[in-house]
Amino acid sequence: MPFQSFLRSMEGVAKLLNVIGTLVVLALVVVINADVFARNVLHAPFRGVFEAVQLLMVLIVFLQLPDVVRMNRLTRSDGFLAILADRYPRIGNPLARIIDLISAAFMLLIVWTIYPEFTSTLENGRYFGVRGVFTLPAWPQYLAITIGAALSALLFIGKAISGSRHPAQLKLEDSGA
Repeated sequence: MPFQSFLRSMEGVAKLLNVIGTLVVLALVVVINADVFARNVLHAPFRGVFEAVQLLMVLIVFLQLPDVVRMNRLTRSDGFLAILADRYPRIGNPLARIIDLISAAFMLLIVWTIYPEFTSTLENGRYFGVRGVFTLPAWPQYLAITIGAALSALLFIGKAISGSRHPAQLKLEDSGA
């Protein structure tokens, strides 16, 4: 029971991050549209739009990644796994759990790699952009990558332990395709 409540709370955090990621998408739309307006009407483009788009794209991907994991909507090919689970569920279901554990390991490798960059960037005040023209702090993208990958890893581990990702359910009609 404590594991299920922990998993539900992680799913709630994933939903919250997805909402924040959606708000970042809206911010991206506003920034790009404002720049297009400024270029075409005012003949004066905004400085730093390129840098802002770079930062916002990273935020969008890693803020929404945990919810994509939660909903089993990662871009992947589960055709073989679904066929295997239909014909041989004793092989397919454990294989799905193994794949989730491998996915969790990859997410943890991302966290292990990026977290030191995050702390270094935060301590040194690193930025990206052109000094004197437009700069943005670099730490928000490293923080988003760290949190998104860590939460995705926890969700993959939860799926592996609970077996909530059943390959037999991974049919074409379920994917919306």
